[in-house]
Amino acid sequence: SRTSAPRSERPRSDSRTSAPRAERPRSDSRTSAPRAERPRTETRATARAGKPAPAPRRRDKTPSVFDVDVAPSTYAPDEFVNVDVDSTQVSSFAELGVRGELVQVLQQQGIRAPFPIQVATLPPAISGRDVLGRGQTGSGKTLAFGLALLTQLAFRKPAPGRPSALVLSPTRELAMQTDAALQPLAKVVRITTQVVAGGMSYDRQIQAIERGAQIIIATPGRLIDLLDRGVVDLSKVQISVLDEADQMADMGFLPDVRRILDEVRPNGQRLLFSATLDKGVDTVVDDYMTDPTVHAVDSGQASVTSMRHEILVLNPGDKDQVLAQIGSRRGRTIMFVRSQLGGDRVGSMLAAAGVPMGVLHGGKSQRVRNRTLAAFKADPNAVLIATDVAARGIHVDDVSLVVNVDAPNNAKDYLHRAGRTARAGESGSVVTLTTTRHRAHIVSLLKKAGVDVAPVYVKPLSKELVEATGARQPTGIPWTPPPVEDRQSRPRGRRPAAPRSRATTGRPQRRSR
Repeated sequence: SRTSAPRSERPRSDSRTSAPRAERPRSDSRTSAPRAERPRTETRATARAGKPAPAPRRRDKTPSVFDVDVAPSTYAPDEFVNVDVDSTQVSSFAELGVRGELVQVLQQQGIRAPFPIQVATLPPAISGRDVLGRGQTGSGKTLAFGLALLTQLAFRKPAPGRPSALVLSPTRELAMQTDAALQPLAKVVRITTQVVAGGMSYDRQIQAIERGAQIIIATPGRLIDLLDRGVVDLSKVQISVLDEADQMADMGFLPDVRRILDEVRPNGQRLLFSATLDKGVDTVVDDYMTDPTVHAVDSGQASVTSMRHEILVLNPGDKDQVLAQIGSRRGRTIMFVRSQLGGDRVGSMLAAAGVPMGVLHGGKSQRVRNRTLAAFKADPNAVLIATDVAARGIHVDDVSLVVNVDAPNNAKDYLHRAGRTARAGESGSVVTLTTTRHRAHIVSLLKKAGVDVAPVYVKPLSKELVEATGARQPTGIPWTPPPVEDRQSRPRGRRPAAPRSRATTGRPQRRSR
């Protein structure tokens, strides 16, 4: 198969001709016809049933006063129109169409006035419109789509294996916290919810679905697994929600998302929410949303009113000492690192200095991750070290400081990290650590995120460091975390035999000879 002739003199195969790329014939699977004129491929559900692919969704829709005239196929982040909604004119959720039972639960929780993202999106979402919404992390997006789901599905009878609504989340932490936020509300309208995510019990998820969970909150991978097993049928899903859609696009979930949406009833309602919206989700908007109302209640850049942004330049040799001093401050702190190994190293260093901390990343089992988050929420002065993958699942109030130990990859990651503080109208600080060598890169990255600040040079316990972070001298007494049993770390093999006891038979067990 290999000849001694020079590469330039060897004959080329038929699959690769010498014709220019523009003149080569295109395969049948990809035609030059516009997207709207291309035939839709068969979904797996219709292929199994031997039925033709469903026709494009067409629905008569009532115009909404909240509509924004933006073509869904041509939108871009800078083309979003900020909806001019004065939330002070809306005094309660009842005025937005939310059921009275849900309003009472919100009042019991101390939630009386809706946030701007809720004012803008709840009326069209409750009326059945497709909604494309953007709001900063902590702006109330979970209640925005959650109240719309529960208002429409209230008191609906469950159907075993056939949910009525679906919420897709990029991480299991986010799915679990979404479920925790909706459960008290769902209970009063007799709606059951179920988290479907990896790292959790298959049996419990399957049993809940078979009993008839009306709302499934899922990560794409585990949901597809249950679809392939035939456990769940999505053909009756009336409302589909994509939460943090841009993150799912960045994490490579779009093929899974398309597969799932192909299984959902074609004329259902779609709600898409995120802190940032860009062309990564353009195909989902074009193919699965019908005339969506578009709402953006922020500029898509970091807030400079509720957040204080700082760039701290230090010597590489001082970094660990500075981190320990920042970790000893008063208040909840989240430190972001680039890798799992980096997170473990920073955590060990802080613990040795006497700083109570927890490490959260994908290498931890779900049981350890749950306990780490619970401990972080319980301690008002705790430190949490996390990677970007886990960042989307961290929804904790009263985080007063975010520290970028390692620089974020881009402006979008900076926005998501910064969104862990200054939630629900509170204030907070975001500090990015860097060295002289990388100072210019950090300044440029923050400008792309809408932050224009001058770098400040700091040293351990310097005046500038204390003013920016509230740093304090650590105790130096090593901190030992409470023991946590990690089932995934048990050695594989036979389980140890249970000790013999007289309690079961009332007499000594007879030994075999």
